[in-house]
Parts: sequence; C-alpha cells; structure tokens
Amino acid sequence: MTILIIEDDARILEFVKRGLEAEGYLIEFATNGEQGLQKLMNREYDLLLLDLMLPDMNGQEVCRQLRQQGITLPVLMLTAMDSIEDKVEGLRLGADDYLTKPFAFDELVARIQALLRRNKGAKGYKEQVAELVVEGLTLNRETREVYRDGQQIELTPKEYALLEYFMLSPGRVFSRSQILDQVWGYNADPLTNVVEVYIRNLRRKIDEGFDGSLIKTVRGFGYKLDMKK
Repeated sequence: MTILIIEDDARILEFVKRGLEAEGYLIEFATNGEQGLQKLMNREYDLLLLDLMLPDMNGQEVCRQLRQQGITLPVLMLTAMDSIEDKVEGLRLGADDYLTKPFAFDELVARIQALLRRNKGAKGYKEQVAELVVEGLTLNRETREVYRDGQQIELTPKEYALLEYFMLSPGRVFSRSQILDQVWGYNADPLTNVVEVYIRNLRRKIDEGFDGSLIKTVRGFGYKLDMKK
C-alpha cells in the first residue's frame, strides 16, 4: 500500500513517515499543495494524508481540485483546526475523515486501516491491480512479495517501490529525474547517485541466476523494464 503525505511541517512529516514505513506502508510526500497535486496526477496511491494548512493552497483547495479531476482515493485530512465548520467544509469538498493535531500515532494507523478497508474493492481513478506480472516477474501489491519464475526475491521497501514503478509501465523509458521524483520525492538531491545504486542492486536481485537483465539502460534517456517482442 502506498500513501502520499502532503505536509509542510518537517517534524510532523518525519514522525508520520517513519512510523508508517515501520508499519509496512510505502510513503511518498510533498511539502505543498502544488507538488502534491502533480504527484496525484501522475501516479496512483492507496490513500492521501492531507494537511489542512499548507503554504501555497490549503488542504480544502487541494481536495477540491483532486475530486474535480475524478481522483477518488481516500483522503484523511490532518488539521490543528477542530471547529465543526472546518470539518464540515472539508468533508463537503471530498475528504473522507479528519484527525485533529496533536494526535496519537495508534489512532492515525487505525483511521488509515479503516479507510483502506472501506475503500477495498471500490473503483478509484485507476483500478488497483493486485498483482503485476512482466516476463516471469511477479509483484503482489497486497502481500508485497516478489517472485521470478516462482523463486521469491527479497527486496527492501525502496527497492520494492522502484520495481513497482517500472512494472506499472513496462517498456516505458523513465529518466533519472522522473525516477528520483516519483520514488524518492521532490526533496531528493538531484546530484545524488541513489538511482544508479538502487538500479544496480535491483538488477542483481531480480536477475541473479537468470539470463540477461530485465531492467535496461537506454543511453541518453534513462531506464526501462524490458519486454520481449
């Protein structure tokens, strides 16, 4: 399950991100509404944690715009404002639930689980495919298990997120900057070599014992998950 967090408070963002990753969720984040909306338009998520007070546009406006675009993923709004009027307005614009700051982490997890259960089987802006299969490589998005020709492959959370990104669009070439933005987030250092390091590690794990590499380098453009003709 992949959760997008839109939150401009670095302390809260780090606290929630680390806690949810420890619970087994894949986390992406944005620190303002515009960045968050761009992510929502370009990738599917299972749930959105949305801060109400953002520097460029408030959470209510973000919620309004994503619902106008037909994006129907569950939205849990985080807010320090607990007035009935604010909650009603957020719900009217498309939020599914509210959690008032400060909050207990256990309550956050419980509300996330409730929203995900409620949304299970519902039609989102894209159908959530439970299992991705490309050239003998299988990725189960519910159990987060990866197999190649029946042999299980152990991946770190970030390696899993990288492989999922490729498998959602097999054959498509992704630039280094696209991969960095989508898998590591907008705040990632553009000069880092983390993409190259993780591509190398992922190739070693999914190709070990097999002929050829599934992840191809397209010189001058980026990388793609290869599909045999």
